Amino acid sequence: MRTLASDRLVLEPLVAAHADAMFAVLSDPAIYAYENAPPRSADWLRERYARLESRQSGDGTEQWLNWVVRLRDGAPIGYVQATVDASGHAAIAYEFGSAWWGQGYAREAAQAMIDELVAHHGVRSLAAVLKHANFRSLRLLERLGFARASTDAHALADVEPDECLMQRDAAAA
Repeated sequence: MRTLASDRLVLEPLVAAHADAMFAVLSDPAIYAYENAPPRSADWLRERYARLESRQSGDGTEQWLNWVVRLRDGAPIGYVQATVDASGHAAIAYEFGSAWWGQGYAREAAQAMIDELVAHHGVRSLAAVLKHANFRSLRLLERLGFARASTDAHALADVEPDECLMQRDAAAA
């Protein structure tokens, strides 16, 4: 994995040493309005990050690519991640502290990640799953060229009734 840079951001490959700084970012309760829960502790997060440093699933069939997103001045603001399978499909996700919402950082970071996935990891298609009620995330994905998946695609995916599957070809704008 490489460190990535955009106009305002640096995306660093995630390592266990990021846990303390990211614990503060990920403890923001606003992030969890739609799903998940904050990390239990910095130690718990450090252990999770240490497992993710392998960059692959236990059976070796998936690449786990995770980047901590920092402002150019060094402050961490969130992360972007992708799970890439052998067929060139990537499932992406992201989380950013609410203090940085609405400023285009998530779009900038996600686009930098997508560009990297296409150029250096053989990704040909992308997907993301979100709660129907998460309009902020829906707008972000639409700006990144994602569209709602078909009913058939929803049926094939492991998507809950209150979730929406978004998809895009890697070549899309």
